[in-house]
Amino acid sequence: MDWYLKVLKNYIGFGGRARRKEYWMFVLISFVLAGVLSIIDKILGWERAGGEGVLASIYGLLVLLPGLAVQFRRLHDTDRSAWWLLIWLIPVIGWLVILVFNCQNGTQGDNRFGPDPKALDNSTQRIVS
Repeated sequence: MDWYLKVLKNYIGFGGRARRKEYWMFVLISFVLAGVLSIIDKILGWERAGGEGVLASIYGLLVLLPGLAVQFRRLHDTDRSAWWLLIWLIPVIGWLVILVFNCQNGTQGDNRFGPDPKALDNSTQRIVS
């Protein structure tokens, strides 16, 4: 849950880098919350004509900006510009390319977008221990 809250707190942080764990934990928790809200919408009868629920739609709008920001930072971690997100416009192939990018390790050490977040997390864990 800490990774999810970290993304929400940095909702307008389009610069820097995001670890795979930060990105995928945000995606996982968002997916689960959207599912729970969809079930609540069905129970309460708050579905609109297209089948989407009111609560799930509101949640989707609220996490749109943080989701884009963490996606930008994830691409930065793999030393790619956020312009690569435009490949999303190509159905299926573009989506698969972005999926592969999100699954790759980040570049070790500093890159043009900032310091290695994995190294920063490891150094703070050593200090706390």
